[in-house]
Amino acid sequence: MSTNIMKALRFAEFGPPSVLRMKEVAIPEPGEGEALVRVNAAAINPSDIGNVAGHFKHTTLPRTPGRDFAGVVVKGKWREGEEVWGSSPNLGIVRDGSHAEYVVVPAETLSIKPKSLSMEQAAAIGVPFITAWASVVSAAQIQPGETILIVGAAGAVGQAATEIANWKRARVIGADTTSDPIPGTEFVVNTKTEDLRERVPELTGGRGVDAVFDTVGGPMFEPAMRSLKVGGRQVAIASTGELRVSFSLVDFYHNFSRLLGVDSYGLTPRQVAEIEHELLPGFEAGVLKPPSVEMVPFEKAVVAYSRVAAREAKVKQVLSFRSISDARTPT
Repeated sequence: MSTNIMKALRFAEFGPPSVLRMKEVAIPEPGEGEALVRVNAAAINPSDIGNVAGHFKHTTLPRTPGRDFAGVVVKGKWREGEEVWGSSPNLGIVRDGSHAEYVVVPAETLSIKPKSLSMEQAAAIGVPFITAWASVVSAAQIQPGETILIVGAAGAVGQAATEIANWKRARVIGADTTSDPIPGTEFVVNTKTEDLRERVPELTGGRGVDAVFDTVGGPMFEPAMRSLKVGGRQVAIASTGELRVSFSLVDFYHNFSRLLGVDSYGLTPRQVAEIEHELLPGFEAGVLKPPSVEMVPFEKAVVAYSRVAAREAKVKQVLSFRSISDARTPT
């Protein structure tokens, strides 16, 4: 096969994972300020499933999906041979993404791969940790000694947020549909069997929490907001089920509460780069840890997509390109 051709996962119509096809396409060329990366590993995020399904209004077709990756720079505005990881809001939306042998990205969104992480682990940290940092640190501005309630703490973004909050020396109360211990949390509130509005005051001596990071929304939005102390702030990134929520505006302003929204797709390349720079020492020191991953051969990408869409995957699915020869490196 020509060294100018690569394999890429493509979709020309919106729908379930079955619309995805493995195609042979030309290896892209980096433009000014861009880098070409040979992909070693690329994670599948729930947002990739939504993108293929047509849930994002800006996606243009045909398209290669995928936002997160780790690999080696082969050309462009980076030193060739450098091991990197990265993520970009536009990948898979208006420009081809990382579920291919090679990907072109804005050079500033690349970060040196932490030496402590494998390629597969580095590929899994992008969306979860960038979103969590943008929410917990940039938006909520969590401070040492504060208490944060993380709704959806058992999920990938929730786990990342818990680690970041611990790193910032904040106390974490986790909330999820389980009573099982969640690493990094002092307490876990089972939202199936317990009421946040009753349990959180019990766990905070009646004060409430300084901040809420809500990764669920929907029916959890109002109980989470009612858990805030006076002057507390709540960050929302999603809304499961019903997109519209309701709450008492009187209670909201009497409590001097603040509501903040974060959309990882709206981050600029420079903001992504800044967050990656802030995260690096945490991974190098072992304070931040990647999620558990399952390596899937790239050739079985559609199967992996289907497992994620059906919520059958127990850990992060990461596409591995190990079986593909390095002989395709473009000249």
